Amino acid sequence: MDIKKRTIKDWIVFILIASISAGGLLYYVYFLTPKNSLELYQALHFAEDFEEVKKLMLAGYAENFKEVDFEYIQNNSADHISQFTLFEYNGKSYVIMTSPGTKRLKVLGVEELPKNLRSFFLELER
Repeated sequence: MDIKKRTIKDWIVFILIASISAGGLLYYVYFLTPKNSLELYQALHFAEDFEEVKKLMLAGYAENFKEVDFEYIQNNSADHISQFTLFEYNGKSYVIMTSPGTKRLKVLGVEELPKNLRSFFLELER
């Protein structure tokens, strides 16, 4: 009987630790990482230092954002914040403007990119 109680107690402790760990991870993802352009701007503008901002960078892309860029964002306020998504299809690219800072993304506009702009964005990926 004593072994059964210990096993149930062990399972309860395990489930409690797993729940707290999962809850902490979900809290970090949902509340401490930017989800749209507005939150990204706020994270960049109000960051304490460049090291804090580097944590937002996807691995392998850190060279795309320099400390000079960070300092400019810190010392200037944005006139306008927009959010764009690029889609590529068989030799064509489309830019879709969406609403930043809203619960659900709303499409504000769709345009096909000219070839020179498409080339520019394709070069950024490399």
